[in-house]
Amino acid sequence: MNALTISHHDTATGPAVRVAGDLDYDRAPELRRRVEEVPLAAGQCLTLELSGLDFCDSSGITALLAARQHALAAGADVVLTGVPAHLMRVLTMVGLDRVFTLRPQAEAAS
Repeated sequence: MNALTISHHDTATGPAVRVAGDLDYDRAPELRRRVEEVPLAAGQCLTLELSGLDFCDSSGITALLAARQHALAAGADVVLTGVPAHLMRVLTMVGLDRVFTLRPQAEAAS
């Protein structure tokens, strides 16, 4: 198993959170907590950069949905960037590719 690393930086459009490693049942609460601590204002865009994600189970997907709810509650948008193929496959199968805004690379986080 790979450790989960989460880092945050501010961009011109809003906060960007980079998630790498394994996002599973044991680690998903950490992502939820960290995203809830990110200052987010109405009109901003929360970018979740996932290119370093090695594994994501249903708890990880639930954490991504919680991040979306956090952004929507603040009047902000949310974008997933760099979504790995294994996660994109799951998001597409369950219809979450129509719920999240998806971008191939982290250009939105620059």
